[in-house]
Amino acid sequence: MSIWTNRAAEMAATFMIGDGLLGLLQPKRHVALWQERAAGAEWVVRPFVGRPGLRRAYAVAQIAAGLALAARQHPRITERS
Repeated sequence: MSIWTNRAAEMAATFMIGDGLLGLLQPKRHVALWQERAAGAEWVVRPFVGRPGLRRAYAVAQIAAGLALAARQHPRITERS
């Protein structure tokens, strides 16, 4: 994989972990923010409306997946003279 692919994956992992933490710690507020007029994201949060426990469970899976993705990214280490 190229360094740019690794960086893109790392950015995705960072987003997953951060979004997961918000969903875990503040599920009602986080879902409410994306419920209306969210440029198409409404369908993503629809299953979690009124179900903070489900959002928290999803958040744990999201954080774990983000950590696993980040752990797979390795920079190429080169020695300089």
